[in-house]
Amino acid sequence: MKRELEPYQLIERSINKKYRKSIWNPFIEAVQRYELINEGDKIAVCISGGKDSMLLAKLMQMLQRISKVPFELVFLVMDPGYNEANRRMIESNAELLHIPITVFESDIFAVAESVSKSPCYLCARMRRGHLYNKAKEMGCNKIALGHHFSDVIETTLLGMFYGSQLQAMMPKLHSQNFEGMELIRPLYCVNEEDIIAWRRYNDLQFLQCACRFTENNAASENGIGDSKRQEIKMLIKSLKKDNPTIERSIFNSIHAVCLETFPAYKKGGELHSFLETYDRI
Repeated sequence: MKRELEPYQLIERSINKKYRKSIWNPFIEAVQRYELINEGDKIAVCISGGKDSMLLAKLMQMLQRISKVPFELVFLVMDPGYNEANRRMIESNAELLHIPITVFESDIFAVAESVSKSPCYLCARMRRGHLYNKAKEMGCNKIALGHHFSDVIETTLLGMFYGSQLQAMMPKLHSQNFEGMELIRPLYCVNEEDIIAWRRYNDLQFLQCACRFTENNAASENGIGDSKRQEIKMLIKSLKKDNPTIERSIFNSIHAVCLETFPAYKKGGELHSFLETYDRI
């Protein structure tokens, strides 16, 4: 008699089978291409409760089982001030996916909501600091975040349009404030559209975002509010109608920067001009 699979096993099978080409393979590509995991690593997979971090946790768990490179995992959930329903949703999804989470508390939402300027920036900075601190306390040398391919594209355009700079999101970074710690992004090559498709296929419900700022955006007339990232998402969606590969073109471009064609660039925080070497040719 054929054994009936449990829900988490069916979800894992969907990654191995139906979404192998669109999710598993790009995940492995990022891990290998950018050398994100090394022997002896102890990695804190940071779970916010959204689709991206939950999928990341499952992928890392599945990789650990088959990897020839031994590494440890901790599945870290920071509660920045979720209401009871949102906290329970995270715990229920972790249980469903068979992900053994470690939860710790903070008051980040309350602090971020008390400022009028750049609350999202402050929230993100505080979240990362708390996660680094807790991960280091637990003996980890890396934290893994759920930023994906689409985040990389959007961040690049945000920097150009609103920050007056050509700056990409890196697949891994050394922490400047926590010695010996690194941040890695194993979903770097996974498109958000495929994550959404995986979630829908498995009929999974995850947190969208539990902060009041995002709720205000959703309630605005255009569904965007003051979110520049949402504006960029809408722009890319529009551009893809005529050029379906535009995201891949942007992604490839940040891997093939030609400094010789730029009148100025920054390195190590210092601004350089093409005039410095112009007459040496």
